[in-house]
Amino acid sequence: MRQWNDADLLSAYANRQSEEAFGVLVERYVALVYSAALRQVQNPHLAEEVTQAAFTILAQKARGLNKRMVVSGWLCRTAHFVARNALKTEFRRQYRETEAHMQSLNDEPEAEVWQRFAPLLDEAVAQLNEADRNAVVLRFYEKKPLNEVGAILGIDADAAQKRVSRALEKLRNFFAKRGVDSTTAAIAENISAHSIQAAPVALAKSVTVVALAKGAAASTSTLTLIKGALKIMAWTKLKTGIISAIIVVGVATTTTTLVIQHQHHLASQNDFSRAAWAFSGYGEPKSAMMSFLWAIRQADGQQILAACSPGLQQTFQKHFQEQMRASGKTLGEFLAQDTPPRFSTTTGIRILEQKSDSEDQITLRLLALGEQKEHRITVKKIGEEWKVDGVMD
Repeated sequence: MRQWNDADLLSAYANRQSEEAFGVLVERYVALVYSAALRQVQNPHLAEEVTQAAFTILAQKARGLNKRMVVSGWLCRTAHFVARNALKTEFRRQYRETEAHMQSLNDEPEAEVWQRFAPLLDEAVAQLNEADRNAVVLRFYEKKPLNEVGAILGIDADAAQKRVSRALEKLRNFFAKRGVDSTTAAIAENISAHSIQAAPVALAKSVTVVALAKGAAASTSTLTLIKGALKIMAWTKLKTGIISAIIVVGVATTTTTLVIQHQHHLASQNDFSRAAWAFSGYGEPKSAMMSFLWAIRQADGQQILAACSPGLQQTFQKHFQEQMRASGKTLGEFLAQDTPPRFSTTTGIRILEQKSDSEDQITLRLLALGEQKEHRITVKKIGEEWKVDGVMD
């Protein structure tokens, strides 16, 4: 059975409940998932819990997964969702510590490239589209030759090389925007050399037991991780490959409409407390929203602008032109001073209603908790990134 491919193993488990087949999948990828988890949570015990949760979700969802799915790529992204859920209550502290650590490394001429971008790798890979993410995981995590990568992805070796190169360039841009400058060659070399480390000896066995029991044998904390990750995964599963986003823009004069694509109505329990606002990049609508709110909370004008579409930036420029001239401040400096006070009474946000207008625009009605004020806001897809595009009270 160990010679079976992933699709055969997953099918054997999904259709015949073959525990042996599932055990082989766990042994095959436990180190990959554990390594990704450890990079993100920085705690070996918690990384083991994240690993257990990721494989338990695989067991729960096995019957409904696409037969052509790349299991390793799916597990990487699922591990990211579980880890993000595990850290949500302390994400801001984790991010600040990571930033401080990265800055100290950047100040050391001999610092290893891997040490600088490892804390950001899993977020960067998770934001790639499925095809690019699978290409990176297959080529550098699993160290497969290009012809095998192409065969798995249904393309030839030349096309696989182009896809890998394109994905590496996206990773390079992601790291550069966060102050970690490198080359695609260095990124490829370091991911290949360092992304996978040995998992604890007994972890594969314990993961298999918990996963095959569909969580029944899991600890309370692991069940909490599974529940939270499944909720995140439900939000991110969209027919067009984009996820819904929730953003609150504290500028009452902006008149554009918020648009986000989603498949179903989210009830009032979908609250995001102020403590959960953290930088998450711009690879999807929700990430753009979180990054925007985090920038406001940090009073970082440049990051506020970075989270906005060019159209909204122009709106800000025109609207605050006189105030900027009078204060002698740049737009970023002015926003850093003007925007945070507008959120001083906001304790969080709640999704009230959302609907899709187009593939790159979505309408959402939100409630700003604390001030109990409703907003209609817009997120727009600009190239391959999502940016805040406007708000209307």
